[in-house]
Amino acid sequence: MQLSTMTVEVTDHIARVTLNRPDKFNTMNRAFWGDIRQVFTDLDERTDVRCVVIASTGKHFTAGLDLVDFGGSLVDAEVEPARRAEQFRRMVLQMQESFSVIDRCRAPVIAAIQGGCIGGGVDMVSACDIRYASADAFLSIQEVNIAITADVGTLQRLPHLLPQGVVRELAYTGRRMPAQEAQAYGLVNHTFDDHATLLDGAMTVARDIAAKAPLAVAGTKEMLNYARDHSVADGLNYVATWNAAMLSGADLMEAFGAQQQKREAAYPDLLPRRKVE
Repeated sequence: MQLSTMTVEVTDHIARVTLNRPDKFNTMNRAFWGDIRQVFTDLDERTDVRCVVIASTGKHFTAGLDLVDFGGSLVDAEVEPARRAEQFRRMVLQMQESFSVIDRCRAPVIAAIQGGCIGGGVDMVSACDIRYASADAFLSIQEVNIAITADVGTLQRLPHLLPQGVVRELAYTGRRMPAQEAQAYGLVNHTFDDHATLLDGAMTVARDIAAKAPLAVAGTKEMLNYARDHSVADGLNYVATWNAAMLSGADLMEAFGAQQQKREAAYPDLLPRRKVE
């Protein structure tokens, strides 16, 4: 996998995806959108990945969309308006997919946020399962400050993570939400003193998740996402059907045996997708 904006390492069932353009504050250039989409498509297919950590480098987690790289493609006055609008819509839908693959990834995804998480960064971490931050971190729905309506997931996912009034204040003003405030509202699970302890903390939780039965974890994420988007009755019906089909007797026996023998449980990986020729 050729990547120009991030690196990927998989160790002990944990994938660490690291944004790697610190000199550009990890802004999301054109290459980023394809990179992140391909990375999470591939990680979702891997049978040995049980948790993913999205980390970053340098002063800021990400400063959001690279407006210099996108240049005039956002507003191209030389193209017929209706065709330009249809083309722009398809571009936005493709960019949305770059974060929806994170949301759909069967392995839980942890965001480790240092410094600024701005604009598209909020879109991205909103699609993650868990968010941790360093003490100097802040989040900003930057789009309104540059005369754009946020369109890659923030306005759709953040209302499930924060009170409506708080989301609207952040979205209308574009102000910075410090890590401590984000933690107080539950957007961030925990705040760490600095970047190093943040990464250690995120990896500690990732190891804890990776030690659990992967089928149970994948099922739990599936149910939580489904419950977010459906009624309680629909969710209850779905989880009953899921467990009727996918409750693993072998994993149950291993869990009980490990507890009785006071040892770490050892669960087999999930199976690869069957290819259809």
